[in-house]
Amino acid sequence: MTDTDLLLNPLEPGFTDDPYPAYRRMRETDPVHEHPFGFWFLSRYEDVAALLRAAGLSVDARNLAGGVLRDQYDRLDRLDGPDQDSRSVLMKSMLDVDPPDHTRLRSLVTKAFTPRAVAALEPEITRLVDAALDRIAEAGRADLVETLAFPLPFEVISRMLGMPPTDQARIRRLSGMLVRSLEVVADEEVLAEIARADQELTALIRELIARKRQNAADDLLSALIAAEEDGDRLSDDELVAQVVLLFLAGHETTVNLIANGTLALLRHPDQLALLRARPDLAANAVEEFLRYDSPVQQTRRIPLAPHTVRGREIPAHSMVFACLASANRDESFWGPDADRLRIDRPNARQHVSFGAGPHHCLGAALARLEGRVAIERLVRRFPGLALDGEVEWNGRINLRGPAALPITVRGGAAG
Repeated sequence: MTDTDLLLNPLEPGFTDDPYPAYRRMRETDPVHEHPFGFWFLSRYEDVAALLRAAGLSVDARNLAGGVLRDQYDRLDRLDGPDQDSRSVLMKSMLDVDPPDHTRLRSLVTKAFTPRAVAALEPEITRLVDAALDRIAEAGRADLVETLAFPLPFEVISRMLGMPPTDQARIRRLSGMLVRSLEVVADEEVLAEIARADQELTALIRELIARKRQNAADDLLSALIAAEEDGDRLSDDELVAQVVLLFLAGHETTVNLIANGTLALLRHPDQLALLRARPDLAANAVEEFLRYDSPVQQTRRIPLAPHTVRGREIPAHSMVFACLASANRDESFWGPDADRLRIDRPNARQHVSFGAGPHHCLGAALARLEGRVAIERLVRRFPGLALDGEVEWNGRINLRGPAALPITVRGGAAG
């Protein structure tokens, strides 16, 4: 079988620029798809939502029986080092472990992401957004990713963790490469780059943890260190893994929410006008942005026993991808306008972009807050907001979004 014969070919040129036609084809022709690469792919809302909540499923890659992705993880292990437990730090985080370890690890950071704790961050988030908008206003044009979508969540999660000032460009390069491990990688050199980024970012985080041990404060990183020292069975590797996960998840996904949401508005001027006329729709608009162009396109589960979907039996220990982005455009759930942006969509919050069940996104409330403040204030301040060139996509299959989003505010600014 050639690449052109594949019903779903995520490595096809142009796929990451616009994967939605391929997702539609999957929903219509083979919604429970056994892919030649050795994984299963679910594309309809009902099936994705059920899988996310199903019992007896794992997220630990060590439970995979085989296939392209298991081979990829094994190759990354060998590239990472000769130690017996040399898995990528991401593979040791709460994202990739099952209960009871998942429950224990998640409980250590939950308090920092309660609705009350997140709401208390709004004044500081607003200040950071306004400072970025001041710089955009002064220049008249900007790359929205570079000036707002990336720096805002990066700064917020850095402050929550209590991270000292660090090289944003370096962290952005390393984290952008490391998250590629969440998707199929065919290029051996890219795998080697992922391994190098893993090692470099891990070393950097270990250095920061060592400095924080000497300078504890009222922050999340100090709390995680204290939990380890109080005998909470948090190993040194687990500590590093949770910090790396929080750091990556705390900014990589929200970058896409802000950039994808702004781009969607610019491509749907009627909805941009509606948001300006109805600022009370801002919170619901964020839900619609999350539905319309999900910051995380897919998540995965591994059945520990045979699992049946639509009469098809998925063998135990298979990799099953639940395509969140496809489910969020499924006409059988959302109706015939599923491919259209509607910021007043009454059921927009029923999207699956944050997952569901035990692995529901811990930072969902924070992402919603950052997205709402950033986009609401951006469109309100700049009546002349418009695209100023071609969008450059980041080329990722999973954490998909613009790498560069050129905008102009030449039409003036509002107070």
